[in-house]
Amino acid sequence: MSDDERVPSSSSDQPDEKKIVGPPYDIRRETLEEMCAVEFLKRSGPGGQNRNKRETAVRIFHPPSGIAIIASERRSQGQNREAAFERLTEKLEALNRVPKKRKKTRKPLRADRKRLEAKKQRSQTKSQRRKQDDG
Repeated sequence: MSDDERVPSSSSDQPDEKKIVGPPYDIRRETLEEMCAVEFLKRSGPGGQNRNKRETAVRIFHPPSGIAIIASERRSQGQNREAAFERLTEKLEALNRVPKKRKKTRKPLRADRKRLEAKKQRSQTKSQRRKQDDG
């Protein structure tokens, strides 16, 4: 399982959750803490007995976007929680970013002339081959 997963937002497990249809998502910490479902879990790996026995890993689920973030790289639950919220904020900022619209540009006349000249030259080369083969 990857650390960041996208979950469909159609699930309505939590009552009284705020529904937002799409971007832009609010990335203020207070709002995220109210809106997100935070779970604590056990994860194995380096960190010794404390990490294996205690629920230090943090999973944050953001219902409006359907993003779930898991942070389990540190031994402290508080540090993992901070890391998870930072990652969630980065993901939401990326979703909020609106790409710039492309400006339409005209193809230069010189480029068209150059292409037609090259086609003309290529057709002459081919026509000279044809004349030699027919005779």
